[in-house]
Amino acid sequence: MDDYDEGQQGRGSSMAMESSAAQGAVKVGGWRYEDSTRYIGEWNQRGMKHGVGHLQFADGTRYDGQFFEGMSHGLGCMWFADGAKYEGEFMNGWFHGFGIFWRADGMKFEGEFRGGKVWGHGLVTYKDFTHGFPRNEGYFQDCRLVRKLRCPEVVQKAQKCALMARSQCDHPY
Repeated sequence: MDDYDEGQQGRGSSMAMESSAAQGAVKVGGWRYEDSTRYIGEWNQRGMKHGVGHLQFADGTRYDGQFFEGMSHGLGCMWFADGAKYEGEFMNGWFHGFGIFWRADGMKFEGEFRGGKVWGHGLVTYKDFTHGFPRNEGYFQDCRLVRKLRCPEVVQKAQKCALMARSQCDHPY
């Protein structure tokens, strides 16, 4: 956020740089909201976050990644103020698709998400790198393991999506 002009309250001249029209983004710049949330990144013609950007919330939560018409959508990384983080796919502002979620206490889930919840196939790994006994791998609904089964291909896809999201988060904003 070093490039952000602390005194700027509008888009003004920082929106002058052209961006990739292929993604629908037409300008790049920063904006500070009334609640101290800040966004730096690409915008569409209607003034909505659209393309790649960085969103810093007032509570310290941070999102780096893709936006579509104002919402986190596509690949991205979210770091929470309590130390938890998520890397993977988003849809309409929610964790949705494949990704990895690490809780602040060190436990992680690698697998599928729907509407911001663990929902689908995946694997739980605890802070001590065990998976529980019996192994917490299988089909989850609403964050609960409902059917045990091996799903290494889903875990591998979640790891790949998280890696792609992480690599995308190294943008110039």
